[in-house]
Amino acid sequence: MSLVSRRAALAVLSAAVLGGVAASAANAQVVVIERAPPPPIVEVIPPVPHPGWNWVPGHYAWRVNRWVWIPGHYVAWVVPPMPAIIAETPPPPPGPAFFWVRGHYVFQGRGWMWHPGHWQH
Repeated sequence: MSLVSRRAALAVLSAAVLGGVAASAANAQVVVIERAPPPPIVEVIPPVPHPGWNWVPGHYAWRVNRWVWIPGHYVAWVVPPMPAIIAETPPPPPGPAFFWVRGHYVFQGRGWMWHPGHWQH
């Protein structure tokens, strides 16, 4: 084989290998480790303390580094229903030791506030 054909063969082989590496990297999947909240706690709703008061259902909220149960309670105003959960697609993790905390609603003030999902270490 001549020097020119060896170089051409080497160039084709290099392109195939590099193309395979690029294709493998493009097809690599990001593994998302998720810390989803535990199952909801079943609460017994106590009698209404005052006419016109409304029940805020118990729910989980992410606090510091764990899910915390916020117990249900009565408030003296109208409680809107919790909106549908927002579907989120996590971006790639910033590092190997990170986990995804799912977005969730927390009752704050007089309504439901969305806390977006985030990566945590």
